[in-house]
Formats: sequence, structure tokens, C-alpha cells
Amino acid sequence: MLLAIDAGNTNIVFALFEDGQIRTRWRITTDARRTADEYAVWLSQLLHLEGYQRSDVNAVIIGTVVPRALHNLEVLSTKYFGVDPVVAGQGDAGWGMALDVEEPQNLGADRALNMIAAHEQFGGDLVIIDFGTATTFDVIDYRGAYKGGVIAPGINLSIDALVSAAAKLPRIAIEAPANDSVIGRNTVEQMNIGVYWGYIAMMEGLTARMKAEIGRPVKVVATGGLAILFEKHTDIFDAVETDLTLQGLALLWSRAHVGNAR
Repeated sequence: MLLAIDAGNTNIVFALFEDGQIRTRWRITTDARRTADEYAVWLSQLLHLEGYQRSDVNAVIIGTVVPRALHNLEVLSTKYFGVDPVVAGQGDAGWGMALDVEEPQNLGADRALNMIAAHEQFGGDLVIIDFGTATTFDVIDYRGAYKGGVIAPGINLSIDALVSAAAKLPRIAIEAPANDSVIGRNTVEQMNIGVYWGYIAMMEGLTARMKAEIGRPVKVVATGGLAILFEKHTDIFDAVETDLTLQGLALLWSRAHVGNAR
């Protein structure tokens, strides 16, 4: 089985793949100081609870936007699973797509993996919206080339900034408003409207501008845990794939594995 590790700024997701399908997944808070031994204790227990053993894992791929976390994840793979990990974006696991931007070296692994998976699944011109620590919009053309995008503050970051800067504002949960009104009658309603409908307005406005600039039919693919929440009140998404990054890792491992087999 393949263990895919997606190390983001907020959480690290571990997913077990078998025959290209996710069998189970686990999430832990990202901490670059966490050692391989700590990961192993935590992960071994979770594997056992799901009926698996460490010996069931015979391949590992790591994608990370936190460079300091990579070493301990590599040690986890070699020491506790007995396999040399594939690192997304390196060696035989290179992105395999043109990066038609000014600073290609700065492209985050999660965004590249999203684009690889989306292009494989949908083809054509795409806008990919990822609701993570940041909310990102990425444009990939019909040939599979990355053309650029947008980075906006993530929803939780926006709420944190608002609450920390305004003493009287309470911390609120991210949820769809009870109705479609954008005139709040109390503080919590007004904050909820600002976050929820504000993000929908941003998404709709940016994607409309992107589509006009591209000038060809475009599919919009949403990913990240909050994509489903926003899907209820906007029609801009052509598809919602919450596991796009993990799918990209599995696809990249498959390509690297085939390359090594030749």
C-alpha cells in the first residue's frame, strides 16, 4: 500500500492508497519539531485501529510546503516503513508540467499537486480554488501548463486577524448563514456575513475576471475542507474534489514508479 503524506502549513494528512483508492486517512497538526519517533508512535496506533500493520505500507510519497518538516518525515519512512520515500517535485517525481510564471521555484507543492490531479481528471483550461491556510486560485491551461494565479488570506486567518485586532468582536464558527440576507441584525450575523458572503463575492469576482482573461471555456474545481460549505451558495464550481492534493500525490508516485521500472 502507498502512504501519501501531505504536509501543509496547518495540518499534515496521512492517507493510505490501495489500487489508486484512498482506504483511510489521518490528520495531525503541523509541527516541524515533531520527530520521526513521535510520528511513528501516533501512526502505528492509528494503523492498528483501522486493521493495518506498518508492514502493509511498501511505498511512501511526501509532498510538503514546510521544508523543516521534510527530514523527520523522510526518517519516518526509512526507519519505520523500511522504504526510501519519493519526494514530490524532486527527481523522478518532478512536476512534469510547464511552469509558465516568473518564479517557478516558488510554487508550493500542494498547488502543483492540485494541478496535476485536476488536469489528469478534467483536462481543458482550469481554475483550481484551494481552501487552505491561504485561499489560492491557480490557472492551468489545456496543455497542462501552469499560467499563474492568486493568493488570498485563508478564511481562518481572516477571522483570526479580525478577532485579534478588534477587542469587542467574538470568535465565530465558519458556517453558512441561516438565510441569503447580507444585512446582519447583530454582531455575530454581521461577522458571519462578512466572512461567508465576502468570500463568495471574492471567488465569483475573481473567477469571472480569470475566465474573461483566458478567453476560452474554463472549468472551476474547488478543493480543501471548506469547499463543500461554499458549494451550497454559489454555482461557480464545476466540481468539488476535497482530496485533490492526495490524488496528485498518488498520481505523481505512479508516474515516478513507472519511470524507475524502465
